[in-house]
Amino acid sequence: MAETAQERRRPADRRQRTFKALIHGSFAPRRYGPRRDSDRSIAAVDWHHPQWLAVAILTLLLSTADAILTITLLSRGATEANPIMNQLVHDSPNAFALVKIGLTSGGIVVLTMLARMRAFGRVPVSFILYMTLFGYAGLVGYEFWLLETLFPAP
Repeated sequence: MAETAQERRRPADRRQRTFKALIHGSFAPRRYGPRRDSDRSIAAVDWHHPQWLAVAILTLLLSTADAILTITLLSRGATEANPIMNQLVHDSPNAFALVKIGLTSGGIVVLTMLARMRAFGRVPVSFILYMTLFGYAGLVGYEFWLLETLFPAP
């Protein structure tokens, strides 16, 4: 009897397929919270609170506004402070916008997936997600101030 039970077992551990679990959990969520308090893996939760969707969308909208305002400021004589983005924006504004939005959206997706965890063992990742949103809000506000004060429309 023990031999037949052992033969029916699958050779691969199904828990090692994190990406498949994330995709499956996106379309058929079952786990709204981790099963155990010590469960801290990315695939421990299939469902994320709607507030993270709102934070992610607002952050991406502010990132898009930042890209548009940066290109507008550069056309009026400002300079890009980030040397990597400075090279991109002068080579191709479209490439600059794609890289900026791509990096931001990738980071936001990762932060949203990890929102219930702690970074460095202490800082809640949800706090980092909110700080990213507030950082972009401050940056867009600063760029509007620059447009009105230093670079008024002709």
